[in-house]
Amino acid sequence: MFTGLIEEIGSITSLADSGDGAIVEIAAHTVLEDVSHGDSIAISGVCLTVIDHTSSSFRADVMKETLLHSAASVWKPGKRVNLERAARVGDRLGGHIVQGHVDAVAEVIEVRPGDQWRVIRFSLRDDIAPLVAHKGSITLDGVSLTVSAVGRDWAEVSLIPETLVATTLGEAEVGNLMNVETDVLARHVLRLREFAMDGASS
Repeated sequence: MFTGLIEEIGSITSLADSGDGAIVEIAAHTVLEDVSHGDSIAISGVCLTVIDHTSSSFRADVMKETLLHSAASVWKPGKRVNLERAARVGDRLGGHIVQGHVDAVAEVIEVRPGDQWRVIRFSLRDDIAPLVAHKGSITLDGVSLTVSAVGRDWAEVSLIPETLVATTLGEAEVGNLMNVETDVLARHVLRLREFAMDGASS
C-alpha cells in the first residue's frame, strides 16, 4: 500500500524487452536508502517489485499486462518518474490509500497555469468516470490529489506549488498520458451496487 506522497523523482536509465514484458532500471537516491530485494516501489503509480539494486539504481520486472494497461507502454530512457516506497505500519497517511493498481490511462487535455497554482484537466474513460467525484481522491502518476472539478468524461485537479516542484506533474503538457488510480472505496461501492442491482432484478 502507498499514500500517494512522492518521495523523489527518479529517471529511467534503461528499458529492456524480456519476452512477455520488460525490465526497467531507474536511477534514484531516497527510495534506495533501505531497499531490499522484493520490496515494492510505486513508479509513477505502478506498483513494481525490486529484483536487484545498487547504491544509485534499482531494476524491476514490468509484466505485459502492465504495459498494455498503463502509461508504462510509453516509458523510455530519460523519462522522469515519481517514486514512493510502500507505506509501513504506523506511518502517517498524509495522502490517501493508494494500491499502485492502475485503472486506466488518461490524456491531459488542458493545462491552465496561474501565478502559483496550475489546473490540469484530463480525460476519463466511461468505465472509470462513475468512480471520480468532485472533492474525492484520485491518483495521477502516483500522486495523491483531490478532484477540483468533474464532467461526464473529464476531471480536473489543482496543483499547489509544492506538487509542481516535487512531482513530474509540474511538467505535464497537453497530450501527455498519465496513470490513473481511482479511490479504492469507490471501486468497492460500485461493485456492491452491481450485485445489489442484480439481486433486485432477479
